Amino acid sequence: MDELIIAGKAYSSRLLIGTGKYKDFDETRRAVEESGAQIVTVAIRRTNIGQTAGEPSLLDALPPSKFTYLPNTAGCYSADDAIRTLRLARELLDGHDLVKLEVLGDPKTLYPNMVETIHAAEVLVRDGFKVMVYTSDDPIIAKQLEEIGCVAVMPLASLIGSGMGILNPWNLQIIIDNAKVPVIVDAGVGTASDAAIAMELGCDGVLMNTAIAGAGNPVLMASAMKKAVQAGREAFLAGRMPKKLYSASPSSPTTGLIS
Repeated sequence: MDELIIAGKAYSSRLLIGTGKYKDFDETRRAVEESGAQIVTVAIRRTNIGQTAGEPSLLDALPPSKFTYLPNTAGCYSADDAIRTLRLARELLDGHDLVKLEVLGDPKTLYPNMVETIHAAEVLVRDGFKVMVYTSDDPIIAKQLEEIGCVAVMPLASLIGSGMGILNPWNLQIIIDNAKVPVIVDAGVGTASDAAIAMELGCDGVLMNTAIAGAGNPVLMASAMKKAVQAGREAFLAGRMPKKLYSASPSSPTTGLIS
């Protein structure tokens, strides 16, 4: 079976989805189930997973016995803030160590601050966390994060929540070609074709939130994204035909024609 392996654990789905921006936890649950995703991200600073007693908890809608939680540091603008947030998540989730690190540069673009990200990654890896890291599409930075010990690198396709799709496939290709850990496109996917293109490039997976939660029908879009990721992966494994500029090739045989 063509499985995604992250930190030694196998997953049959290569689609990872966020749990924010839905109208309620019921819609979150229905979208996640329709997507087939097995890994779900949760923003510790915005979503209740037990830190606020007496309020509805995401843990009830998406039980950790069924889904792998990926706590993230959305909303953090410094390494110290991100490190503190993930240490809290580890306590709340009984020692859970698989996390998503993101340290943002500014509130307008949400572009990653890579200096702070690298520092946080070094500390968290030393602290025993299995770090999946949100990064720019700089191939040199991506390699540095891998060498630090991150278990997956997650370059943006375009800005978080923009829906602009993959703006720089060439940098993504360099990252993919040189990585020895999974490369998962994170941020910027807008529709199913964007997810398919990411997978056709050779990405190991795609993580998205707004593309599903912000759709007119999130549950239906979750279904579309599931199929797009599967189709893109199969196309990558199959190997596309070469492009031939100004050169046609008949689909049917050119010999033995009926005259």
